[in-house]
Amino acid sequence: MGLIVQKYGGTSVGDLDRIRNVARRVIETVKAGHQVAVVVSAMAGETDELVALAHGAGGDTPLAREYDALLSTGEQKTIALLAMTISQLGQPAQSFNGRQAGIRTDAAHLRARIENIDTANLREVLDAGVVAVIAGFQGFDDGGNITTLGRGGSDTTAVAVAAALRADACEIYTDVAGIYTADPNLVPSARKLDRISYDEMLELSSLGAKVLQIRSAGFAMRYSVPLHVRSSFDDAEGTWVVSEEEVMEQLLVSGVTYNRKEAKIRVRGVKDQPGIAAKIFSPISGAGIVVDMIVQNLSQDGTTDLTFTVEKACYAQAIEIAQRVANEIGAAAVEGDENIVKVSIVGLGMKDHAGVASKMFQVLADEGINIQLITTSEIKVSVLIDEKYAELAVRTLHDAFIGDGAAEPAQES
Repeated sequence: MGLIVQKYGGTSVGDLDRIRNVARRVIETVKAGHQVAVVVSAMAGETDELVALAHGAGGDTPLAREYDALLSTGEQKTIALLAMTISQLGQPAQSFNGRQAGIRTDAAHLRARIENIDTANLREVLDAGVVAVIAGFQGFDDGGNITTLGRGGSDTTAVAVAAALRADACEIYTDVAGIYTADPNLVPSARKLDRISYDEMLELSSLGAKVLQIRSAGFAMRYSVPLHVRSSFDDAEGTWVVSEEEVMEQLLVSGVTYNRKEAKIRVRGVKDQPGIAAKIFSPISGAGIVVDMIVQNLSQDGTTDLTFTVEKACYAQAIEIAQRVANEIGAAAVEGDENIVKVSIVGLGMKDHAGVASKMFQVLADEGINIQLITTSEIKVSVLIDEKYAELAVRTLHDAFIGDGAAEPAQES
């Protein structure tokens, strides 16, 4: 007998018919000889409605504690309905909200992080042959207050529960068949991967791929939880996210992805002297704004330009801070651009093969696409380009590195 944690997103539990479909799948897993814990999201659209209600009652900044108390009700509705449905079909099931499931977090409302999970209640139920139906996205802090983990938090809940229970696998059910080499809506030739490494998945999630939330990918890698990403609408095998050693076919490039949610800021005419970068970025980080790409030009006449990217949601605040600091340090000007996109290629095979970056740059140049910024890691190359070229860049790079006619890049000397 194995222990399986299954997670179903909002689309998979969008109405009673889909909840019955999930219930039948859960029961089939039990009949196959497994203990099953199920983590669910709120029904599709439910969280958005609750957010609207919160702002209607509390204005632009509703009380964070009460906001969490309200948002958590979406998942509580789903767990009750699913537990009822599973039980009505003949399999005992019991629902657990975050506190009942022992999911303790820090006290950061709206973006709490899981600190530990007391699995005693869950194990007692599972050992009795009962399906545990757990609310995703939520937990409780040391004061007993309800907390939420932020959007996409149900994935994190599922992986954390799987790690705490030492589950044999964590199945993430979505409305897609698995993890693809690119967004199939954008690249019709994209193919589903049988396996992908934790490192690759973590990079793809951080770079804009929407299949797995980045914190869940990080949890899975840290605790070596085998993830199976698959569709809730059929029984086909999905994509396994596993250790690098378990990935049989190490593709040169496993995925091409893009992120439209970044904006670019450039501080021009910055004095090229120690401490200037800290003066610019310290107040930005102090405001809770995450900086992604950073490039500093070569110094000319004792001054340089410093360019960086932030999330679009933080752009107005970030550029206001940058302008204030620029005045304080005597910089020449501050410029901003929200019409950019970050396009990335990711693959384990890049670690052992030279020439990948130069091929990427040439492919984009052949399409007349100018590169504004570049960042790299051992298994990824990201470039910042004009937003209007996003789809062309993704399709062209996919064809060049993954498509049927893809050829390996020439080795750099």
